[in-house]
Amino acid sequence: MEVVMFIILALVVAALVYAIILYNNLVSLKHNVAKAWSNIDVLLKQRHDELPKLVEVCKQYMKYEQETLERVMKARSAVASAREQQNVPALGGAETQMRLGLGNLFALAEAYPDLKANENFQHLQSRISGLENVIADRREYYNSSVNINNIRIEQFPDVLIARLFNFGSHPLLQFSEEERADVNVGALFNS
Repeated sequence: MEVVMFIILALVVAALVYAIILYNNLVSLKHNVAKAWSNIDVLLKQRHDELPKLVEVCKQYMKYEQETLERVMKARSAVASAREQQNVPALGGAETQMRLGLGNLFALAEAYPDLKANENFQHLQSRISGLENVIADRREYYNSSVNINNIRIEQFPDVLIARLFNFGSHPLLQFSEEERADVNVGALFNS
C-alpha cells in the first residue's frame, strides 16, 4: 500500500512540477511580447520627436507642398495616439499612413535641390530613414514573439494552463498592402 501511495504522490508531484514549468514558460512568452512592444514603442517615440524638425525644415523650401506636410503631421498624431493606447491594429493603419507620407515627402524633396542640399534635412532624413529600418526589424521581432506566444497558448497541454491563468493572445503588427507598393513619383508631381 505504501508503494502505491508513493507512486501516486510521485505522479502528483511530477504533474505539479510540469504545470509549474508550463506556467513559467507562458509567463516568459508574455513578457517577451511586452519587451518586443516596448522596443517598438521607444523607436516610435524617437521618430515622433524627429518629425516636427523635418517638417519645419521642409516648410522653408516646400511652400507649395503644405498638404503633404500636413498629412505627415496628421499621421504622426495617429501613430502617437495608437502607440499610447497600445492599440496594435490602429498602429498598423497609422504606420501605413506615416510611411506613405514620409515616402511622398522624400520623393517630393527631389524637386527641391536647395532642400536636398540642406544639412539639417540630410541629417533628419538619414535619422528618420535609419529609425524606419530599425522599426521594421523590431516589428519582425514583435510579430515573431506574438506568433510564438499565440501558438503556445493554443497547444495542448499549454492551453490548460493558459486558460486557467487567463493568458491571452496578442495581435500581430501588420501594415496594409498600400504601404508595400512603390511610391508613384510621377503622380506626386502631377497633383
